[in-house]
Amino acid sequence: VSLHSDSGVRCDSLKELASVSTDVTFAQEFISRNGHLLLVKIVEDSKDNVIMTHTLTGFMELMDHGIVSWENLSSVFIKKIASFVNAKPTDASIQQVSLDILESMVLSSYGLFLQVKQEVTMERLIAHLQVTNQQIQTKAMALLMALLQTAGDSDRQFAVVCECDETNTLTLLKKRVYLLQNIIHSSGSVQDEMAHYLYVLQSVTLNHLEPRMRTSLDCYSQEQREILHGLRQAAFETESENSLSHERRRSLCAKEFKKLGFSNNSNPGQDLVRTPPGLLALDTMFYFASRYPDAYSRFVLENSSREDKHECPFARSSIQLTLILCEILRIGEPPSETRSDYHPIFFSQDRLLEELFCICIQLLNKTWKEMRATQEDFDKVMQVVREQITRTLSSKPTSLELFKNKVNALNYSEILKLRQTERLHQEETLAPPVLELKERLKPELLELIRQQRLNRLCQGTMFKKISSRRRQDKLWYCRLSPNHKMLHYGDVEEDTDNPPIETLQKKIPVADIKGLLTGKDCAHMKENKGKQNKEVLDLAFSITYDVEEYSLNFIAPSRTDVSPFCLWTDGLSVLLGREMSSESMRSELEILLSMEIKLRLLDLENVPIPDSAPTVPKPPSNYNFCYDFSQTELECN
Repeated sequence: VSLHSDSGVRCDSLKELASVSTDVTFAQEFISRNGHLLLVKIVEDSKDNVIMTHTLTGFMELMDHGIVSWENLSSVFIKKIASFVNAKPTDASIQQVSLDILESMVLSSYGLFLQVKQEVTMERLIAHLQVTNQQIQTKAMALLMALLQTAGDSDRQFAVVCECDETNTLTLLKKRVYLLQNIIHSSGSVQDEMAHYLYVLQSVTLNHLEPRMRTSLDCYSQEQREILHGLRQAAFETESENSLSHERRRSLCAKEFKKLGFSNNSNPGQDLVRTPPGLLALDTMFYFASRYPDAYSRFVLENSSREDKHECPFARSSIQLTLILCEILRIGEPPSETRSDYHPIFFSQDRLLEELFCICIQLLNKTWKEMRATQEDFDKVMQVVREQITRTLSSKPTSLELFKNKVNALNYSEILKLRQTERLHQEETLAPPVLELKERLKPELLELIRQQRLNRLCQGTMFKKISSRRRQDKLWYCRLSPNHKMLHYGDVEEDTDNPPIETLQKKIPVADIKGLLTGKDCAHMKENKGKQNKEVLDLAFSITYDVEEYSLNFIAPSRTDVSPFCLWTDGLSVLLGREMSSESMRSELEILLSMEIKLRLLDLENVPIPDSAPTVPKPPSNYNFCYDFSQTELECN
């Protein structure tokens, strides 16, 4: 390519160069002949947009091989590339590759970072985030993150919070609003690369809280002591402390700090020595007390009026909650090169941690009451609150109001339901193939329960007779014959245990039994209508026999783990050819199914079970490959 060749030829040559520059062998040869310097010269001198696009693309492909250093580039070249970025939107392809080149410069050395930062205006980068072209948005975001991550602490303040007071540019909050409106809330979905840059911006910004998180409270700091006492004074309306003696004032302060939930009420600063969360816990408590004074006072006074063991300690809870929020938001962790799990809510709030704390400390108090917790349950409550916050943030709320509504709707009972469902899914008991296997196993297990019920009827049960005067008198015993054809029953003495079937003189053929009645439908319950309590009604059952003219009435012994009422009603239902319907039967069936499923799936541990069976392949066109045993046997003979 000659600088003085025909423009059409140069354009075609540079287009071909951009294509072949991806090959490392070509790149090495081209650079060894100083071809890259020729491209730099074309960029510095040319004003043709078409040629410029191909030149910059070829240059970027060559530099990507890492054969030559970025630091050898002239300031004229850097200014020319920056001018493409700073210019009003013209050719998107030129701006896209220019942003790419500047990002590589920034990441290659701190010297180039300083030059690029000086040449590129933050206002234009923000403008690039507002365009509809997703590639331009992504490249602009990539350059912004490169500037942010390469900056030192002082420069980072410049890049994140605001550019400089003299330039009167946008604050971070306004930048976040641009990102929220033009990228996160745009009609298209956020691409993986952009999601990663949003995560990096979130991570770097939140990490400005790390110094406070890593710093313990200084008990000798007048400012920090005043904040602590400010928390106490905001919660309790006390008499003028100046008129009190030193001992009286000290005793009053200790008492009020204890009500606030500090474990070391004589020296509450000791509670904030642990890092993390360090001073960040003091900051969040003070923010809550000053921003939402009514909610703060209500929290403290409500708990100070409870019994000591049921009191939710504000200070202890706040310190632990701040730590949980730091862990969830990953404050103090350097940005990962692979993560992309940003929180949209971050881009709608200037002080995300503090605002989340204000919502979640009130949520903690609500959850504490729902769990009827005591001091011993503190860790359990904090686990539930962590789960409430994590689950809500995973739904990607875009505003604080939405987060607040969702997290408050996720109460303790909902958490328990979700845990139960997830446990079942984890055990794969809800997978379609497992549910189908359950249905196939049910008949066999139901037959097992039927046999158990009939065996229990054969063993028999002792019942009490209740007279019309509700006076308990004689006992009687009833049992099923071993061949399941007769019900034998008769009066027995109190000390009789499992009487032989021959001693029970009365009997009813099972074939004559016409029906089974329970509760208020029984004849002996109707006779005393309105006089029987609910417990007796729940234990009453009758069988009718001989064309329903006669009935044998039972009042089962009081309910136990396996109620005789359930055993007998199930057993009699089996004898009558009906379905068993007792609570005990359903519970036992579920236990047996669960055990059987676990045994069947034992060899499939950690093997994912597909939702549907694999498709069966079509039959072959012929079966000539089948082995003919008969022919082989004939040949052998």
